[in-house]
Amino acid sequence: MAGAGEDLRALFRAGVRAALEAWPALQIAVENGFGGVHSQEKAEWLGGAVEEYFFRNVGPILSYSADLELDEVEDFLGELMTNEFDTVVEDGSLPQVSQQLKTMFHHFQRGDGATLKEVASHITQRKCRVRATALNTARETDEDDADSVEEMEVTAVNDGAATDGVCPQPEPSGADSQTIKEEDIVEDGWTIVRRKK
Repeated sequence: MAGAGEDLRALFRAGVRAALEAWPALQIAVENGFGGVHSQEKAEWLGGAVEEYFFRNVGPILSYSADLELDEVEDFLGELMTNEFDTVVEDGSLPQVSQQLKTMFHHFQRGDGATLKEVASHITQRKCRVRATALNTARETDEDDADSVEEMEVTAVNDGAATDGVCPQPEPSGADSQTIKEEDIVEDGWTIVRRKK
């Protein structure tokens, strides 16, 4: 029986790593060295830290209702990203990744290795590469300001095609899709938003 438990734990570990590797915010942080020269090592450590977090925070008996709430997992991941990668995740992905992790842990607790493997495989299939590049914007403020925030443009690549924005959401294509025209961007950097006609 101990072998089956270890196999399940290995599946959960693989699922955690798949979820974190598919997380665009973490990909960007690692790719751009937000965690310093050891960003890749920190990302690998993060997988083990998340796995241990789940095991430390369940009750004495593995049951259907885990002790961890979704917001607790979100807070933990957000804190790790802030402390280790100096990154505040504001793209709405924290609840999504947290839910994926909770779902996988739920299947681990139930001993459902097949579903756990399927969930991890699904996450891996939906994974996309992201690339962040600094935006060149004209600023009227002092460049030496310590509180200035560097803006980044994120490009997601899924199946070799580049798309802007979040990878899993396809970009609308058609005559009625809203586009920003050059004349809509005024001199001071503001964008004029117009209603659909």
